Parts: sequence; structure tokens; C-alpha cells
Amino acid sequence: MTVLVYAAAALFEIAGCFSVWAWLRLGRSAWWLAPGAVALALFAWLLTRVETEVAGRAFAAYGGLYIGASLLWMWAAEGQRPDRFDLAGAALCLAGAGVILYGPRA
Repeated sequence: MTVLVYAAAALFEIAGCFSVWAWLRLGRSAWWLAPGAVALALFAWLLTRVETEVAGRAFAAYGGLYIGASLLWMWAAEGQRPDRFDLAGAALCLAGAGVILYGPRA
């Protein structure tokens, strides 16, 4: 369930951030900011749904999944295919996220 929450959070965060990008960098209407703000609020709410004792651990582990999701966004929405270094870096980050989230704790 945690992976699904993180995946949804990543989608909302990337969409929210992209709305600002589209407004400032691509010349889109400021109306793009309204759904972006909603998406960012949903992102923040979703991170509170992760089962962990401390927020920092949830946020740190999320970072690894966010990197992979960002590369998928780059490919799907922007038409730029990730190269081998993008993929290797994402794999390292996902491994680190797994250690942070699922490592044994006292």
C-alpha cells in the first residue's frame, strides 16, 4: 500500500510543479496554477498516509520514488527518453528508499 501512496503522491507533486513550469516557462495561462495548487495539496495529504513513526523517514523514502516518477514524466509528458545514467541513478535512489523505509528498526 505504501508504494501506491507514494506513486499517487509523486503524480500529484509532479503535476503541481509542472503547472508552475508551464505557466512560467512555457507561457501558459495563470489558470494552470489553480489545479496545480490542488495537486500539491493532495500530494502533501497523501504523504501523511504513509505508515511510519516519523515524517522525515516518510519524506526521505518518498524521494527515491519521486526521482523515478520524474523520469517517467519526462518520458511520457515531455517526450525525452531517460538515458542509462538516468536509469542507473533512479535504481540507486529506489534501493536507498527501500532501505530507509523497510530497514529493521529497534
